Amino acid sequence: MGLEMLPAEAAAGERSREQQAVEIYPLSRYYFGAKDARSLSDGAETAADRALRLKSNFAAHGLRTCVHGVLLVELSGHPHLLLLQVRNSSFLLPGGRLRSAEQDVQGLRRKLSGKLSGADRNEDHDWQIGECLGMWWKSNFEAGPFPYLPPNARAPRECIKLFLVRLPMSRQFIVPRNLKLLAVPLSQIHANAQVYGPIISGVPNLLSKFSVNVVRD
Repeated sequence: MGLEMLPAEAAAGERSREQQAVEIYPLSRYYFGAKDARSLSDGAETAADRALRLKSNFAAHGLRTCVHGVLLVELSGHPHLLLLQVRNSSFLLPGGRLRSAEQDVQGLRRKLSGKLSGADRNEDHDWQIGECLGMWWKSNFEAGPFPYLPPNARAPRECIKLFLVRLPMSRQFIVPRNLKLLAVPLSQIHANAQVYGPIISGVPNLLSKFSVNVVRD
């Protein structure tokens, strides 16, 4: 009796199916706590003031790149997306702007730890960052984001990237007191740009290629 080997094509297909599966765990498996409030520009300035600030930063540093995490949990038998809420109004995916020359995954780990982990600076930033789900572009800071680079954009002002973050079976989430961490069902987010904006409301479409498996044991 010899060792049976899958053909290369079959093995590649098997790996592809494994990569397309996302395991999520019940919300009850996670602990939620609070820490000191963070200084936030979101929601604390007018749209005009924000545009002026971003223009000034672009003149000094060039293209602004932001990275955000897509984190899923299970509640009532349905996938829920973890969102941060600012001042009981706007919703954000956890993440933020990269530093100069900072890599995407490194920067996203830093941002997730800053907004979702404890205050201990020596804490292990163990986030399992997966594939990039999508990218959006802004041709100017007054316009909304596009899921493609507009043809008339000579120099894009901002690039926004979403990454799948695979959560472990249990974890602590420690959130600044001036933010709320909410679990929102994908069915509520889907195509609801009026409430969640074009990027967040498009996340269910980006996840449609994955098989979402709920793990309860």
